[in-house]
Amino acid sequence: MKTSRRPIDPVELAILRSVFHSIAEEMGAALRRTSFSPNIKERRDYSCAVFDSAGNVIAMGDHMPVHLGSMPMSVRTAIDTLELAPGDVAILNDPYGGGTHLPDITMVMPVHIGNARSPLFYVSSRAHHADVGGCYPGSMGPCREIYQEGVRIPPVRIMQRGQVLKDVMNLVLNNVRTPAEREGDLTAQIGACRIGGDRLRDVVAKYGRPHVQRYTGALLDYSERLMREQLKRLPAGVFRAEDFLDNDGVADEPIAIRAAITLEPRSATARVDFSGSDPQCAGSINAVYAITYSAVYYVFRCLLSEDAPATAGIMRPIEVIAPEGTIVNARPPAAVAGGNVETSQRIVDVLMRALAEAAPARVPAASSGTMNNLTIGGLNPAARGGLPFAYYETTAGGMGARPGADGLSGVHTHMTNSLNTPVEALEYAYPFRVRRYGYRPGSGGNGKFRGGDGLVREIELLTDAQVTLLADRRKRGPYGLAGGEPGAPGRSLLIGKDGNTTELPAKCSIAACKGDRVRIESPGGGGWGDLALSGLSAR
Repeated sequence: MKTSRRPIDPVELAILRSVFHSIAEEMGAALRRTSFSPNIKERRDYSCAVFDSAGNVIAMGDHMPVHLGSMPMSVRTAIDTLELAPGDVAILNDPYGGGTHLPDITMVMPVHIGNARSPLFYVSSRAHHADVGGCYPGSMGPCREIYQEGVRIPPVRIMQRGQVLKDVMNLVLNNVRTPAEREGDLTAQIGACRIGGDRLRDVVAKYGRPHVQRYTGALLDYSERLMREQLKRLPAGVFRAEDFLDNDGVADEPIAIRAAITLEPRSATARVDFSGSDPQCAGSINAVYAITYSAVYYVFRCLLSEDAPATAGIMRPIEVIAPEGTIVNARPPAAVAGGNVETSQRIVDVLMRALAEAAPARVPAASSGTMNNLTIGGLNPAARGGLPFAYYETTAGGMGARPGADGLSGVHTHMTNSLNTPVEALEYAYPFRVRRYGYRPGSGGNGKFRGGDGLVREIELLTDAQVTLLADRRKRGPYGLAGGEPGAPGRSLLIGKDGNTTELPAKCSIAACKGDRVRIESPGGGGWGDLALSGLSAR
């Protein structure tokens, strides 16, 4: 079949770009409405995306950056491992086989058109499951190797010819603490993929296969052109930065992440080199390559306008070097649960700091820099005979101030785009009582523009439970820029039922009692600009 040589119509390209994006958004809405767990239906800890026949992302929903930049690796791993036929759906979560960390389970479905033997598209949904087994309820504990973190799923079919494979589903459910909730969420993910497939077939029926294929390729090329034009406007040079994780939860030593960004405007290319970053560690904050790649994708995407299509074309001019065996590209069997949620945030901080040298008028100070992961698990006395429960939450913090504006308070930033569980939903689903939830006044860094304040969230346990924390920015607050002051570090406290208060390590797991309270005080964002030159008073 001959391909049309007519020029690409920018109006038609914009229409199809919006259509693909709306499909990813509809997938996400369906997943949210049909899921079982508060973490997905309330916190929206999920992502959906559309891919071309080679596994290149062509549209993302407005979901979780840490998911979206890394999902193409999951999709390509599924494509390379399995010959997916119509009606098949693959499931995977193995960080060393296309995944990121074990709680993030990915579904991949091919989209065949008519009787074609090869798929024209793939659709994928990823969601953070509140428990996938392992040593600690919530599967986000201070582990020493990945075998302790939960069930590892290589790419396998969970649906074949339109039918769920019960043996595969049961194998997963038999290894988690909350099987009914997991089955509901997994089924919701499958349903989201099926909706995406139906909508894509409608698009091809309306516009025709040759037209859709041509404009899909043009969309990737358009994103590449936008990124190259942006790189041409940045100064040439090598821009370096470093920042630190407090520790790995095993040894109380800081862990360095270093990056050198080489900008070459003449060739409209960039190279991001993490050589010099510390080796992988004994604790669970190691990041796999997919996480580091995702952070780079996110930061460079932020340089483009809001309406720029988020496709694989953005990364064509950008090379990522992450030496194997380091904190940013760990080898198995390193534990990696925190790499996805903590190390990813520090990688972003490092990249932003480096780019602040190249584009100081465009880059904000550091935001809270941690997701303040809290998991609580035990037996719920209100559930039929005391069934197991597993609660997972990330607590928002302060956004860094930026040139021209203060940072926002109490928001999820950078690699996370979720919500905090509403108090009513939390107390309904779990044996908890929320004692305090509000801003942490004065935690944002001072400056000409002030960093946003963090949050305080205090939860009382109504039953004995295992409490696990995986957080950072407890020793070094988020940095300020252009003379701005750092934001306040975070704190994690256990307030015993006897009234005694203990400051908890950032990464730990403890047995807590009924009546104990856990308080998270999240970091504030860094300030921007010298307060002394602003005429403003400190707060």
